[in-house]
Amino acid sequence: MGFAFGGSAQSRRGLSKAVVVYDDLRSAIIGLELKPGARIDKSEVCGRLGVSRQPLAEAIARLAEERLVEVEPQKGTFIARIRMADVAEAAFVRRALEVATVEAVAAGMDEAALARLERVLGYQAAALKAKDAAEFYALDVRFHTMLFERLAMRRVAEVVETSRAQLERARRLMLPTGRSQHTLKEHRAIFAALEARDPARAARAMGAHLDEVMEELKRFAARQPELFEL
Repeated sequence: MGFAFGGSAQSRRGLSKAVVVYDDLRSAIIGLELKPGARIDKSEVCGRLGVSRQPLAEAIARLAEERLVEVEPQKGTFIARIRMADVAEAAFVRRALEVATVEAVAAGMDEAALARLERVLGYQAAALKAKDAAEFYALDVRFHTMLFERLAMRRVAEVVETSRAQLERARRLMLPTGRSQHTLKEHRAIFAALEARDPARAARAMGAHLDEVMEELKRFAARQPELFEL
């Protein structure tokens, strides 16, 4: 199966074994260490985490509820293909909240907050130049997370987090496609609007950015039917 576990379940105090298994498998699925269509080797998971089949079964049930795995009787448990309907739903939620977020925070942006965002953009440019796709993606997530932190509404960030699983898998698949250059340009446009303390301009820039990502994702999915469920 070949993905990194976070250590034995017994070594992570305060967490139930089922939660440990769930967290490790979910991270591996979202991070594409386990790709769509891959079969979960239950014996390997139990052996490496030092758990019985019961915590694994509980974890798989949770992942199935999130539609990240599919259980096929007599065949096994497989990583689900990425459902474009789920991606579209998550993108809709994300767009509504992120556009509203930048619109809400733009007028009150202070120099310290702008400096932090600009620093992330600098790191993104360096990652792009170094062709470090994983680092670029981590900084992409950081850029958007910083805006939610500025809003300081915990539940808004939580709603985006719970809806992002299918969307993040798809976005990670797109990393080698050259999308990163466009992402950086669009992030800079969002930053420029925030620097100008212009709420309407910031909202337009964020909306345009997320719309472009979704359109490119649709084109990418059409070319990869083995990974996506259209």
